[in-house]
Amino acid sequence: MTIQKSKTTKRATPTRPGVYSRGSDTVDAILKAALHVLIEEGASAFTLRRIASECGLQVGNVSRHFPRKEMLVQVLLEELLSPSEGEVRRKITNTGMPADEALALVIGGSLDEIQTKKMTHLFTELWAMANHNDFVADRVELVYRYVHGLIATFVAELNPSLSPEEVEIVSVYISASIEGSTMLAGYGKPWNPIMPQIKAIAVKFLVKLAKTITPEEVRDLSPVSSPTKGRTR
Repeated sequence: MTIQKSKTTKRATPTRPGVYSRGSDTVDAILKAALHVLIEEGASAFTLRRIASECGLQVGNVSRHFPRKEMLVQVLLEELLSPSEGEVRRKITNTGMPADEALALVIGGSLDEIQTKKMTHLFTELWAMANHNDFVADRVELVYRYVHGLIATFVAELNPSLSPEEVEIVSVYISASIEGSTMLAGYGKPWNPIMPQIKAIAVKFLVKLAKTITPEEVRDLSPVSSPTKGRTR
């Protein structure tokens, strides 16, 4: 799914919020309530007033720590990404994992996360918010850029014949293949029951693609023409 950024010319600056103190009972309660509201009730309910109600606080108590709901989005994404980032890096570093196994780990792990209610609902709702909020769009884009950058590292190692631009194309394709599964086979989606098979196919053939696609194949690929293009009546 493509995030359509709003047409406003003034963009929010994606700075790290500095007004909250992680680890305090109040902030922990706010973040827990914010995640619950976003996952269970959706982007339309994601307001400071609703979050305050969910955690039993006055809205002023919430806005004292998070003056804007966008700050909550930023912190939630950072806290969701950091543990998985650390786990992946530890597995790869501590075991001296080969690049093909590391890429398979990233692909398989991402598809496992997509099967959880939290991740399916969270990113579906964040996409909806991003369509109307540049700040949220920037934060979501940073998450995808992190995953894409990790994939690109392994693609470049597996296939040194590819130029940086070709590595970028292949890596974006792999990322898009993974993330596109959310809407079709994520939690509660129509094809979720066959996600194990989808995962197995993705791991096998996306890794194979990264290892075997040639620069010539990337360069020679052209857009598929519309079936009706050039057809006369």
